[in-house]
Amino acid sequence: QVQLVESGGDLVQAGGSLRLSCVASGSRFSINTIAWYRQAPGKQRELVAGPSSGGSASYADSVKGRFTISRDNAKNTVYLQMNSLKPEDTAVYYCNAAVWRDGLIYNYWGQGTQVTVSA
Repeated sequence: QVQLVESGGDLVQAGGSLRLSCVASGSRFSINTIAWYRQAPGKQRELVAGPSSGGSASYADSVKGRFTISRDNAKNTVYLQMNSLKPEDTAVYYCNAAVWRDGLIYNYWGQGTQVTVSA
């Protein structure tokens, strides 16, 4: 089993910044790709950044130029640096990973971290 734990969510004013972290833990695994999603109240979950397999990542149009996904393979951690935050960025942010275990790929979600941006 692999666990993904997000952290870093907070209440921030518009124009501020936050850095989210997602740490993967478990045994006998390696991360193939990892991405960040978000879900605002009453809306569907959407891809924000990723997937990152160590190469270039893609971003939702709404966050391009403001958000950056990065990865520390040694720490099994992925980050989401969010700058110039807007009230419409308010959502629960989730990381999602495709993980190799025992020759198979499994998909995992974290529990989410709340980001609230005040106007």
